[in-house]
Amino acid sequence: PETGFPVSTLKIPCFLIHHEKAVDSRSILKRAVEYFEQEILSLIKTHPEAVAPLNISPDDVVGVEITAATELEFWARAEEDNLELEELSTSQELKEQYWARTQGDIRTGLERSLMKMSEYGLSPEMGHKEVGGVKSRVNRNGAGRSIMEQLEVDWRFDNAMQAADNELIVKLIIRETFSQLDIDVTFLAKPMEGLSGSGEHHHMGVVLQLANGEKLNLFDGGEKHFLSRWGYAALMGLLHNYEITAPFIVQSNDAFRRLKKGYEAPICIVASLGRTLEVPSRNRTVLVGLIRDVEDPFATRFELRSPNPHTNTYLAMATILQSMLDGIKWAVSNEKDEDRLLAELCKGPGDEADYLEKDRMYRSEDDVFTAYSDEERDTLFGQAPASVWENVQSFDRYPEKMPALTAGGVFTPELISSFRMAVTEKWRVELEHRIIPNFIKEIRSLHCLHQSPGNPGDNERWEKVHSLRYELMLSHDGKPGIFDQIHEAFEAGDDQTASDLQKTMYDAMKELRLNYHDYRVHILD
Repeated sequence: PETGFPVSTLKIPCFLIHHEKAVDSRSILKRAVEYFEQEILSLIKTHPEAVAPLNISPDDVVGVEITAATELEFWARAEEDNLELEELSTSQELKEQYWARTQGDIRTGLERSLMKMSEYGLSPEMGHKEVGGVKSRVNRNGAGRSIMEQLEVDWRFDNAMQAADNELIVKLIIRETFSQLDIDVTFLAKPMEGLSGSGEHHHMGVVLQLANGEKLNLFDGGEKHFLSRWGYAALMGLLHNYEITAPFIVQSNDAFRRLKKGYEAPICIVASLGRTLEVPSRNRTVLVGLIRDVEDPFATRFELRSPNPHTNTYLAMATILQSMLDGIKWAVSNEKDEDRLLAELCKGPGDEADYLEKDRMYRSEDDVFTAYSDEERDTLFGQAPASVWENVQSFDRYPEKMPALTAGGVFTPELISSFRMAVTEKWRVELEHRIIPNFIKEIRSLHCLHQSPGNPGDNERWEKVHSLRYELMLSHDGKPGIFDQIHEAFEAGDDQTASDLQKTMYDAMKELRLNYHDYRVHILD
């Protein structure tokens, strides 16, 4: 109505049926939700003692509802901007942008997005600036043309399927709205090295519907515990099975660029409950955080911090439900109470355990990046995969955990195999035909800036840069450069070597950028 141009407003999430069989991610989540709900009801009926601490009987329960929500972070920038990485990094270190007031076109885009979300019935709760970016420079007309900012938008929770649908719709709204202001939006997990990545934390909870019309949070532990036995068991299942869940949540090269120590990105399989019942968890370095409010039992839920805006939310939620259910079925069937479950969850490395792994530790209230060394983290929490290839190897490495995914026919072996082939092929193609060409372009842009012969300092610093350029791109010491070695590994079908070389390549590129920055800032003329 404002411009007279047609605007697409109808957005319909749907299923994909092939030969009378649902083959899409949405249908997998549908199966996971149905299976989870029916199994919880069955466990309540067959184990009434498990709900006795909740002051209800099996006959009181008429339904189960999974509640879910996602938080969406993204970067917005004007296409003509060319802001220095150092300026962006400094602003991030000083946390100058976190919750700062938005202005200019960024403010307009954010407000319009929230209003459109309201029109779609999505109940937006907040939109604010995240830690990344710099302050927009606004001209006299109020427009901001020097724009590079990280933002976050949150909206009300819903049932699992609707929450996943809403996330897709919100991304479309944001991209379209900011595009009208000539601002580009990216949902990449790590759009720029050295800057804060974008996450999309997933919140999950379970509510019982009672015959009297009331609802009850199945995970709430009341005044004596962080969680109920159902909640402890669900958390244990999520942690115990995360190795086979992770490939569905972290499935791209971009996602792994975000999961690096030092950026509050979760790389360790560990949870935080809070130091005391009265003090909620504030640990942002763990994989799973417990969200709770002593004044509101319905607030109790889990926050999984590893997803990013490009995570397939349907698949992620399906694997989360399957993992939680695995822990719940074990705990309820073995009549484990809250105290015994909490004791196992808080076990130290080497302590005996009935469900969790003996040599692991699963709870930490400390910053895992400052409290433990790299070696200690690998020992306590397991060595984190560093590439897509390493991630999917978990399907082979942990065969005893795979039944958690295939239970109830939610995931089939054929589906898992197909998914594995797809993400692996995407990893290969992107690495060879996007990442390496982009690195080559970047390397060719790093020129010698001083006149020859220069002073010894300039010569020495440039030689470090030049040596790394050769190591990456050209043959030296009788062997090809790292880029060519990766191509050769793929041609030979040696994905493991290609994955190892990918990590070597990233380390070399990081060192190259640091060395070139050091060289450039010391040039006088």
